[in-house]
Amino acid sequence: MDRIIRVLIAKSGLDGHDRGAKVVAAALRDAGMEVIYTGLRQTPQMIVQAAIQEDVDAIGISILSGAHMTIFPKILDLMKQNEMDDVLLFGGGIIPKDDIEALKSLGVGAIFTPGASTVDIAGYLKEWVEKHPRFV
Repeated sequence: MDRIIRVLIAKSGLDGHDRGAKVVAAALRDAGMEVIYTGLRQTPQMIVQAAIQEDVDAIGISILSGAHMTIFPKILDLMKQNEMDDVLLFGGGIIPKDDIEALKSLGVGAIFTPGASTVDIAGYLKEWVEKHPRFV
């Protein structure tokens, strides 16, 4: 792959703990990706709007608040409304296994829980983008 992968990392809702999101953002940058970090307390609308403006390949949501079954579906809905079928939505945080499966069935990509390797996250994104080229 000869183009730079663009990834938006966001913290949605009222959760104020962003260390994990910042660690992932730094690791993806170190892996050669361009990372846009939106900061804390972003609404689904703000996240999707930023993703459109930045023309990203993927949106990564970090969530620890327990609102994942509300926030991810709302972001997916907004992505569909904006015809962002070629953009990956993935996430990380404290999300129960059953909810991870439910989110995946809705169309969310991988969910990385605490302790996940940043190398694995970067590898997943690179592999996904290679399999889903946006610009042919």
